Amino acid sequence: MNNHEPILHPIDIADLRPTQITVGMHEVQQKRDRWRKLTQEKGGDFLGRHMIPTVIGPKGRHYLTDNHHLARAMWDEGVKQVLVTVQADLSALSKVSFWRYLDNRALCHPYNGEGHRVPFDAIPSAISKLVDDPYRSLAGNLRHVGGYSKDMTPFSEFLWADFLRTRVKRKAIEKDFDVSLKKALKLAKSDAASFLPGWCGVDPIG
Repeated sequence: MNNHEPILHPIDIADLRPTQITVGMHEVQQKRDRWRKLTQEKGGDFLGRHMIPTVIGPKGRHYLTDNHHLARAMWDEGVKQVLVTVQADLSALSKVSFWRYLDNRALCHPYNGEGHRVPFDAIPSAISKLVDDPYRSLAGNLRHVGGYSKDMTPFSEFLWADFLRTRVKRKAIEKDFDVSLKKALKLAKSDAASFLPGWCGVDPIG
């Protein structure tokens, strides 16, 4: 896709369209907590430095290609608008062609909270309708504590989430996130995770 200059006028978060179904609400809450610690002046500077990437789709709507967690956090905090940077104008495509285009370029993630692929029309029409997947939160925090390294593979956090989905019980995550994170860290350092993007190798301590 051709890069374009960032759009300097704000876009209503309510008008942004997701390109995935789930987010990790634990991670969203962490972003909300960090936002609350910012002063109004610093908050504006933060949003100015964190423009949300979009593509323009059918009917001229902006579809997110990243930063769904940030957009949801800002929405939950009552922020009305964000700045976006447009990666491509695909408004000439039909709805079917648009989603196929995104899918073929790994710019959308039509998978539900159980990790199953679903039709494109299952993707919510608004940021406020994104569904919680606690495994996505676990995978996101796992990278931050050194479980794996940042990788350019599209939706790498979701790949890690699916790895953890069959190895850590959902109820355990909901009961004690920190304990589940420790278990995830041990799993991340095992040979079983060696196929995943950003794998850092086996923990020599065991």
